[in-house]
Amino acid sequence: MADEALDWQELTNLTRGQSFTVERVRLDESGVAIEGAFELPQLAQLSAEDQVFVTAFVRCHGSIKEMERTFGVSYPTIKSRLNRITQALDFVETDPAPSRADVIERLRRGEINAEQALSELEGSP
Repeated sequence: MADEALDWQELTNLTRGQSFTVERVRLDESGVAIEGAFELPQLAQLSAEDQVFVTAFVRCHGSIKEMERTFGVSYPTIKSRLNRITQALDFVETDPAPSRADVIERLRRGEINAEQALSELEGSP
């Protein structure tokens, strides 16, 4: 695992923040290779330094106080860096609004009433 982290850091340093596309992926266990154009996950697109910061944040269970101790910096510094990293990442909707067809189907099955269906279709909570 440590070698993989060093390989990734070396790749990140080599690209110097320029975007790139992975064109070949090989599955280690089976040796199967897949070719195409694969975009890196957002976290992998961060600088090596920011990846270390995010990893530390997760290991600290999101505790800014623990991050202050780990990095030896102040609360505003941690918050500023988190805000900068947050702006670099797209938000992935984990609970998207139901489609019109889903709402109508649930209404048809009697799972929701007409008022609830209208509320969902209008985007109200």
